[in-house]
Amino acid sequence: MLKLPKKTRSYGSYYNSSYYNKGKNRPKISLLWLIISIPVLIILSELLAQAYLGITGQGNNINGKSPLVQAYKLKFLTATEKPIEGLIDQGKLVVKRSSSTGYELVSKQKSEFLKINDQGLRDNDPLPLAKPKNEIRIFVLGGSTAFGQLNPNNDATISHRLETRLKQRVSQQKNSPAKYRPDVFPFFVPTRQQLMKLPPKIREGNYRVINAAVPGYTSGNELAQLALKILPYQPDLIVVLDGYGDVMLSSNSPQTDIPHIDEFLADAKGHFQNSLNFSFDQWLQNTGLVKLINSWTGSTKTTLPVAQTSLVVNNDGKPLKHFLPNNKEELKQRVDRYRENHQRLIQMSSRLGIPVVLAIQPEITGRPVEKLSADEKAIRDRIGNEYVEKFPKAYGEFAKTTQQLAKAYPKNVKVVNFYNSNSNFPTPMFADTVHLTDKANTVLAENLYHAITAWEKIQIIPQNYYLKNN
Repeated sequence: MLKLPKKTRSYGSYYNSSYYNKGKNRPKISLLWLIISIPVLIILSELLAQAYLGITGQGNNINGKSPLVQAYKLKFLTATEKPIEGLIDQGKLVVKRSSSTGYELVSKQKSEFLKINDQGLRDNDPLPLAKPKNEIRIFVLGGSTAFGQLNPNNDATISHRLETRLKQRVSQQKNSPAKYRPDVFPFFVPTRQQLMKLPPKIREGNYRVINAAVPGYTSGNELAQLALKILPYQPDLIVVLDGYGDVMLSSNSPQTDIPHIDEFLADAKGHFQNSLNFSFDQWLQNTGLVKLINSWTGSTKTTLPVAQTSLVVNNDGKPLKHFLPNNKEELKQRVDRYRENHQRLIQMSSRLGIPVVLAIQPEITGRPVEKLSADEKAIRDRIGNEYVEKFPKAYGEFAKTTQQLAKAYPKNVKVVNFYNSNSNFPTPMFADTVHLTDKANTVLAENLYHAITAWEKIQIIPQNYYLKNN
């Protein structure tokens, strides 16, 4: 029998079958498609992250940058109002460089928390250079505490509360004159003695208290500001609320200035590269994706370090203890600078017949521990034992200097020490180491009101008031 050879199975045809050809028919992913899809995916992820942060309310408080904090952080411009790139973590309160005062507020700014008027002052209304006949102008100078740092609006500031109180006094005098000393004193001694017990009348008129404070200002800034910016507006009284900034400002700085400005101007090339690096890093940190990742990983800080809110200028992220004077000589130089600047301010005002109230601003270490709220105790703990121990000693030297100035100029100067006399202030008093709550502003304004109205320079002196009682 003839046997035919067995047909050899062709594996080639087997593998060429439709089943094994399915892989070969898959569409290829082009390089162009990848180039396009990756950015689209990133953009969609960013939009979703921003939407999530917005819905959950995390977007405005990432890294402690709440709208309130950002509204009060300074944004520095050149004298021609051009941006100064490379300065770390700038906010929304715009200031521009000034050859005389270091920097000054840019006029006509407004946010939900504050308003700067046409003259670059924190006031709801413009301030005309020509003073109306019936207007009594009181200017408040100082740094961030006097400015009203972290207050919800202009009406919550010390200046506004003081103005309201003075206007109430004038209204009370008109509506109830019998409750105050008469305009003419009688000659009869027993009657005179009874009338002396009544509160004095203050000068009648439209009291206007102007908030001329600027965050970060120290005595050197205030002196230049008074001479060049304030005196042309014909003030009737000056209130200076300061001290803290001068304690913390190095003696080699005559006044507070834009941080690192000399370094930037000296190295334009390095400054440019630094600004590019900073701009990219700032943009990256503000993307929704990075914010969301930080919130998930727990790397987000819900509050800023105490130093970053207490010192509004030039803190470089270092703890507060770093800025205290490190030896007696450095402290002496800072105190001498403070004394000289205030003495010149007083002399300048006295020549024009303008009385001055020197108020030493409050600070958290001067508050009795038992008066502190839980949040205030946490602030005190965060600033550290070294700061808590050293600051009162240094600040005490500034207080002594202020009292010496009052003794040297008894007719023109009155001192109010809020550091050692704040036991009656409400709790909580502090939002951070040195900035005050709204209620604390009200009590501080009330104290200033009593200091001012008790001063004969602001009172109506009755006729025959100085007659002898015998």
